[in-house]
Amino acid sequence: MTLQLGDVETTALIPVAIKANETLRKKPRVKDEVAVEIIKNLKIDTKPFDKFMSHEGVIARTIMLDRMVKDFISKNPDAVIVNVGAGFDNRFSRVDNGRISWFDLDFPDTIAARKKVFTETERVKMIEGNCLEESWCAAVKGEQDKKKAPVLFLAEGVFMYLTFQEIRKFLTVLKNNFSCGTLIAEQNNPMMVEKQNLHDTVKNTNAVFKSGTWSGKEIADLLEGIRFIEEHSFNEEMRKYSFGGWLFATLLPKMNDRWARFEW
Repeated sequence: MTLQLGDVETTALIPVAIKANETLRKKPRVKDEVAVEIIKNLKIDTKPFDKFMSHEGVIARTIMLDRMVKDFISKNPDAVIVNVGAGFDNRFSRVDNGRISWFDLDFPDTIAARKKVFTETERVKMIEGNCLEESWCAAVKGEQDKKKAPVLFLAEGVFMYLTFQEIRKFLTVLKNNFSCGTLIAEQNNPMMVEKQNLHDTVKNTNAVFKSGTWSGKEIADLLEGIRFIEEHSFNEEMRKYSFGGWLFATLLPKMNDRWARFEW
């Protein structure tokens, strides 16, 4: 498999490496056999992409987001879900109820690489596009109109690589094209933007953190009509599994990323 990704897109290898290595453990907390195959086929060294804190953080965020998506699906079994910045994410296989419609959205180079691993089906489609532009919305709107179902947008590992102006543009795209919706977006904090050279895995890529918040309310305040509902730190999950995770959550409770939920 030949893989060519841009600087930000290369960060998609971090969760893939982590999920692959976690899957191979005796008691995996997350199973992702596709991630194992990707790493095997790419023949890459996972060490630069799999350090302790990133490993625990990715596993915690995966468990938490899977839970949140499953909860949304339980209430909306015909939901249309858009995975923004999908990378090599395999979440659909873990949350599918046999009825949802799923779209994986990412830049053309990432989707080209993704298509070497994943197969589109009647309910799972891949879209090449920039989330800051409106061209990708038509396919999602068409599916939503057909099913008359609510739409959920997921933004995992996306907002930290956008400026606040770009985040506002993304929110505007959502509001202009969907009369109502739910967004679950990962949030990092301003300290990580200032100290990103200390991040144990992202520092091994050429990607740059461009924004961070202390509260999801800062995101909601970017655009009128966006409502901040709740947020939960990865610490809530990460502290359950190891002393190191517990210690980090105890000593630096505000330093970890969070899942924030918004509605309009």
